[in-house]
Amino acid sequence: MVSCCCKIPIFVFVFLLLLVISSSICAAHSSEAGNSQANNQTFRPEEELKKLKLSPDGDIIDCVLLRHQPAFDHPKLKGKKPLDPPERPSGHNRKGMAAEDFQMWMMSGESCPEGTIPIRRTTEEDMLRASSVASFGKKPTRLVRRDSSSDGHEHAVGYVSGDEYYGAKANINVWAPRVSNQYEFSLSQLWVISGSFGDDLNTIEAGWQVSPELYGDYYPRFFTYWTSDAYQATGCYNLLCSGFVQTNNRIAIGAAISPTSSYGGGQFDISLLVWKDPKHGNWWLEFGSGILVGYWPSILFTHLRDRASMVQFGGEIVNSSPGGSHTSTEMGSGHFAGEGFGKASYFRNLQVVDWDNNLIPLPNLKVLADHPNCYDIQGGINTVWGNYFYYGGPGRNVNCP
Repeated sequence: MVSCCCKIPIFVFVFLLLLVISSSICAAHSSEAGNSQANNQTFRPEEELKKLKLSPDGDIIDCVLLRHQPAFDHPKLKGKKPLDPPERPSGHNRKGMAAEDFQMWMMSGESCPEGTIPIRRTTEEDMLRASSVASFGKKPTRLVRRDSSSDGHEHAVGYVSGDEYYGAKANINVWAPRVSNQYEFSLSQLWVISGSFGDDLNTIEAGWQVSPELYGDYYPRFFTYWTSDAYQATGCYNLLCSGFVQTNNRIAIGAAISPTSSYGGGQFDISLLVWKDPKHGNWWLEFGSGILVGYWPSILFTHLRDRASMVQFGGEIVNSSPGGSHTSTEMGSGHFAGEGFGKASYFRNLQVVDWDNNLIPLPNLKVLADHPNCYDIQGGINTVWGNYFYYGGPGRNVNCP
């Protein structure tokens, strides 16, 4: 269940205290409660303490007024207001996609009032798991070339490059892969990329990840990321820094996803679309059946202010080489691509957005696995799934010692 008060770190406490003084934090309400009463209620700490409960994944979700979200702490966004929804790309079919209630915190009927957004509360334990305060909520500084993984990051990806791209779309199969230790992760995502693979790299990223260091558990979680300097000083996961502007009151970025797929059983995927608004130039994120999550303002970027030069889809893990051997952290379902549907994880309906705001099939999808004995990938195309691929693997095995 969502709530608005508990023991929190000092810097978060100061932030929340300012919100309380200005009556800006609203307690989330149960669907069984009267909507009119919930929408007009005043924040009363003594009452909220009585209602303090956790969602099934252990999260606490705060409902924060749109104008008080972290994005507007950015120097270039101070005093701004969230923008109205943009024009969707042509050719976008919004039928038959997942509903909004794909996150654990909403299972009990919780929601945030209109005019607020749900934010997963950062706890003291979250901060202590990070290697440093400065690194909390950030990917390690690294290059992201797919022909090298000397930094421990390994990939199985499909990609297109050599043209101008204004967005990307995919259905991503959701699993709960095993992650061997706190310092590793497993994720499946799309990347919208521009700049060189040096200090000026710009990326926009979205998908699902299992990251015990960031979240303290092994649930797959919906995430976003951005950087404008190759993961050095700018950008972060989710809403852990100023940047991404959330506009949706029902999706909590960083919250756990449910259901997930099972080996030989039911399959579940999420549809994600990222595209550049032709009018204002911002990069919007849509989930499922037309649900706008929010946007990355174009002023956050250098190269991505104009366009992307590469789009990638696929999986990534961190291999910390425990005991001198390859990690057994799984990618995707933990099974190789050759096992196919219901056993191997997949991406389907891969598309990009062209200069005229049209969703089009990938012109020349290439696939690459930098450690194919540990994690592999197989691409294809058909009339039902369009461009697709299966990918993943178990990590350490007889051919991947």
